[in-house]
Amino acid sequence: MRRLWIGLAVALLALGGGGAALAHRGHATLSVVVIDAATGEVTVTHRMAAHDAEPALAVIAPDEQPSLDDDIAMEAFVAYIENHFTVDGETLRFETREAEGDELTLVFKGRVKTPVKAVVIEADLLPEVDASTPEFQVNVHVAGVTRTLLFRPGAQAQTAMFD
Repeated sequence: MRRLWIGLAVALLALGGGGAALAHRGHATLSVVVIDAATGEVTVTHRMAAHDAEPALAVIAPDEQPSLDDDIAMEAFVAYIENHFTVDGETLRFETREAEGDELTLVFKGRVKTPVKAVVIEADLLPEVDASTPEFQVNVHVAGVTRTLLFRPGAQAQTAMFD
């Protein structure tokens, strides 16, 4: 009988631990677009969870390791973002990448025409890899005003208005 109770306790612990390990991890992709209203200088910071980026790496760079540590896969990922995220139709140049823990941060720079009255954002950051593909939030900040746009993979360009 003692073995039965021990076996049952071990099974319950395994289920509890497994349940936590299998729990859905949140999806959070945030892009912050900061535009200097006087110069048109643009800085875009993309922040996403590694557990969202790595499945996308398997689609973007199928012959590489789907890992933030794989430089070739990450170069393909950066090129993908350069081609799938524009500000007023402008492709931005890659500046920096930082991967720490479960967070990936990519920074891009560029320039748009001034005065800034409307900003058109095209944002298709991650290819759709499953039904739980996240929404991306894009905050566009110009002259102390922030507008928020929401995108899903394959979404059309959206415009943030600034008066």
